[in-house]
This record gives sequence, structure tokens and C-alpha cells, in this order.
Amino acid sequence: MTTRREGPAMRRLGTGIGWRPEIADAVEEMPGIEWVEAVSENLCPGHLPDSLLRLRERGVTVVPHGVSLGLGGADRPDAGRLAALAERAEVLGSPLVTEHIAFVRAGGALTASPSLEAGHLLPVPRTRDALDVLCENVRVAQAALPVPLAVENIAALVSWPDEELTEGQFLYELADRTGVRLLIDVANLHTNHVNRGEDPAEALAGLPLEAIAYVHVAGGFERDGVWHDSHAHPVARPVLDILADLASRVAPPGVLLERDENFPSGDELRGEVEAIRVAVEKGRAAATGTGAAAPTSGTGTDAGSGADDAVRQRLGLAQAALLSALVAGTPVPEGFDRVRLGVQARALAGKRADVVGKVAPELPVILGARYRPAFLAYAQDRPMTGGYRRDALDFVAHLLRTAPGDEGPGVRRELREWWLERSGPVPRSARPGARLARATRRVLLRR
Repeated sequence: MTTRREGPAMRRLGTGIGWRPEIADAVEEMPGIEWVEAVSENLCPGHLPDSLLRLRERGVTVVPHGVSLGLGGADRPDAGRLAALAERAEVLGSPLVTEHIAFVRAGGALTASPSLEAGHLLPVPRTRDALDVLCENVRVAQAALPVPLAVENIAALVSWPDEELTEGQFLYELADRTGVRLLIDVANLHTNHVNRGEDPAEALAGLPLEAIAYVHVAGGFERDGVWHDSHAHPVARPVLDILADLASRVAPPGVLLERDENFPSGDELRGEVEAIRVAVEKGRAAATGTGAAAPTSGTGTDAGSGADDAVRQRLGLAQAALLSALVAGTPVPEGFDRVRLGVQARALAGKRADVVGKVAPELPVILGARYRPAFLAYAQDRPMTGGYRRDALDFVAHLLRTAPGDEGPGVRRELREWWLERSGPVPRSARPGARLARATRRVLLRR
């Protein structure tokens, strides 16, 4: 039986909110905000937003939150992504960095199959193989980062067949074997309760509470018996109840509201933050004062065990089969719920369309109402392989190559100009001589 290794006490963060450019002014004006979290991949260390700099000058802590490392994937963490996360932590003077217990890509050399990108956080199977791989990947990340790492439990629409551990057991063993901190998302516990029938109280009871770095709270909505963790809706009462339950077991070092879409007014945001404070106070008032005993894993796992290449390949093949079914229309792997996978596949395609529309905002303007149906048709059997910018370029190239042209020559000309402007290593020159050369070349190519 293993014994949890105690690390240094986690720094108190207090009450926070996810910083986003769309609500930057509201966040700066919000009273009682002690820290913020910013998506790491959206920050350029040499050109930090003025709003974040002003918050830092006021003494507000900023924590970079990664979304693309894929610590739960079969491959070892990418050194470049780790270096970028480390750089942001150093530039911001952050006390820790956070990522997710998820995989975001699959395939490639490990499985001798095409590389696929999910564009989304997908669940890892709660198996011994996946746990071994995750533990080793977390250790690699910890060694490369200048500050402590905390990892977040994710929401899931689908369940892996033949799982061997509950969520509480999986997270406990991960923290026990690596010393990593945990970012507990109570909205994700609610999502997994609705979608996978998992008891959030049971999950909380199984957690190593002393490993919690901070807590996420977010909104969502239910449709046809499926809870969608949208981060675009008000926080639901059941989520606040789970937060109060957690606070009755341990005093969380920090609690943060996440909002990524459909941003409300500053007053509404302040109301949600206040509701979070009230839920925490309610939980602390209900605490017995005896604290929660840290559970033991009871599994006899060797804390030093790792994942060999055969284990990584088995996990890689399973993840590639699932991701291919979700984004490339291949058969659903045995044991998965086909209906739920269909819901997840449509959600992934919809998210791709939304994000590509933000990365390349000119495309919805050029195509108008035709943008979304055209992109969803394109995405049905054409998975993302190189990020959203590459996806936008591939989508336009597909339209230029296959569209019948009934959208009109003006639209096709705009799409072609957009693609030519962005497909090269540097933007095309706007000098009159260069423009004349391009026009001459087009005329010659038409002959």
C-alpha cells in the first residue's frame, strides 16, 4: 500500500475569474478578485495584453492554463509546448501552471497511422496502462517546468469500456505517484454525473484533498439527457452544491469562475462570483472541523513504475481508433456507445467551425450564411491535422478545389485572395511591382 508524499503547502489564491479579452474591462473593475487565469496558448510573452499587465502591477496573481499539451496522450509531452508553458509562467511570475488530464491528438509514428487533432479535450481511459503513461508524462512535464504543475479533471460525453478505476481512485493514484497538484473542476464532476452516472460525492470522497491547488466552477446546459459543459451559460445550482460539498471537506486554496463564450454583463459576472463565495462559505460552515482523512489507494501500485513502449503503443492505438471515429467517420470502436459518440462527433465539428470562424474571421464574412453548413460538410470526413490556422487554410483550399462556383465569382475571388495571402511563410507584398507580377502570372497561367 502506498503512502502519499506530502509536498509544500499550496499557496492561497482566493477568489478568481478566468481572464478573457472580451471581459478584460469587467475583470479589472470587479471588486474582490484576487487572481485570474489566462489560457496559455492565447498569450504572447513579448506582447502581453495591457489588461493583464495592469492586473499584475496591482498584485493580482496570473496563472497560465494550458489546453494543448495532451498529458493523457500516448506520446511523451512535446518539448516545444512545455518550453512555451514554462516561458509564460516565468514572464507572468506565476506560482504554478495548470493543464488537463486529457488527450488532444492521436496517431502518428507511434501507431503508424495518420496524425489527428481533436481540437478538444478527450477523456483518457481509467486503466492501469493509461495511468502509467499519464504518470510518466506528468513527471516529464514537472521536470521541464519552473513552478509546480496542477492537472484538471475533464468533462466527458463518452465512457471508455472496461475501465479499472473510479475517477477518485485514478486521481488519487496520479497524485500519490507523482506529487502533482490537482485542479478540481466541480462543473466537470456534475457533467460526469449526468453523462456517465458517476456520483460526485463519491468522487470527492476518493480524492487526496491535500493535493488540491484550486477549483474551477463553470456553467453548462442539459439537452436530451446530455449535459454540455459549455462555459457559456450561468453556473447551475447542482454545480454550486458540489462546490459546497467540496468546501465542507477541505478549504480550497482558490476558487475560480470560468466563462469562455456568450459573455454576460459585468453585473451578472459579479453575481456569479458572489454565488461562488456564498457556496464556499456554506460548505465551510458545514465542516465538522475534523478535516477529511486522506484516503489510501489500496492498490499496491509501485510509485516508480513507468510506461514502456508497448504500453504506449496499446494506448495510442486505442486513442487513435476513438479519435478517428469522432473526426474521420471511421467505425465506432467496440464497447463505445454509438449514440453518445455521435453527439460528441457533432459537438467537435461544431466547435471546429466556431474556432475556425474566430481564427479566420474573414471567412464567415465572405461566405455569409453558407459558412457554417459548408464547414460542417467539409469536417465530416476531413479531420484536423495541424491546428486551427491550418484547418482554415485547408477548408478554403477544399472549397476552391471542389465547390461548383454557384456562390458567385466575387466570393471565389475573395476566398482565393484570402488563401494566397495566408498560405505562404510571409504575407504577400503589397508593393505595386509585386502586385503587377502576381497579376501577370495569373494571366499567363490561364492561357
